[in-house]
Amino acid sequence: MLSRTAQNLFWMGRYIERADATARLIEMGRRMAMLPGANEEWRSVALACGCAEALPEVATDSEIISYLLLDRENRSSIQSCIAQARANAKAIRTALTADMWEALNDHWRLLEALDADEAISDLPVWLDWAKQRAAAFRGAAETSLLRNEGYVFLRLGEYVERAEMTLRLLDVKYYVLLPETDVVGGGRDFHQWTSVLRATSAVRAYHHVYRGDYTPWGIAEFLVLNTTFPRSANFCYRALERHLDELAKLYGERHDCHEIVADMVGRLERCDIQTLFQTGLHEFIGDAIQVTNRLSAEISRAYHF
Repeated sequence: MLSRTAQNLFWMGRYIERADATARLIEMGRRMAMLPGANEEWRSVALACGCAEALPEVATDSEIISYLLLDRENRSSIQSCIAQARANAKAIRTALTADMWEALNDHWRLLEALDADEAISDLPVWLDWAKQRAAAFRGAAETSLLRNEGYVFLRLGEYVERAEMTLRLLDVKYYVLLPETDVVGGGRDFHQWTSVLRATSAVRAYHHVYRGDYTPWGIAEFLVLNTTFPRSANFCYRALERHLDELAKLYGERHDCHEIVADMVGRLERCDIQTLFQTGLHEFIGDAIQVTNRLSAEISRAYHF
């Protein structure tokens, strides 16, 4: 496969996943902002998206929402992510199936013509639209794309982005994982937990594992260490290891990216939530984000993009 094609597939996967994750984070911010005593929730969402530094020090909720949803200069905004994914798709149109192209191209100009006031007034509608576009694209790829190296590079981009966004969400919400004693067990505390889980579509899955026991260590364990939930960091790293092994078998060589992901999978296998809290959950998450960024760079270097 041409390195340019691999690059476009990899980044298409990342941008689609980022648009979906940004929509989920905005939805979480909307829910959290409605709670009594909510403070700086939209700023925390911008931090999770990695773009808080570009915002004014004093920014209104509407300005932050508009920046995350529609700002073309913000490479993490939903509009920008979908536009960049579509540009990647156009560059390698023959590498995609018709279903994938239609899922990505359908109604994208509606978002391009949207103004901030209209978007904010109908925010749930547009967030659902963004999530549906991402789901439709993933479904089309899953059911129509050949299981060759193109599929692997697409999935690598998705899982790199998903792992990073899950870790960013936990890092920004660290104060939620260690709440003040006056709100533990209260109504606001419960909604904080469920908002974090809703942002990753984890409420039902978490309930199956923990039977609704919403605790700091339970949520951290589920989103970091669980091996069966598709958005947990552990699941993402295992998927990355599996797909990179496929490339190693296909091309007959291994690179630093294979060692990086294998090391992270090994660390997570040897870890438990008590150890994470004792050694510092915040420090572990920060290190894991750096590892994920390094892994992305090494994948690009290994396959020449």
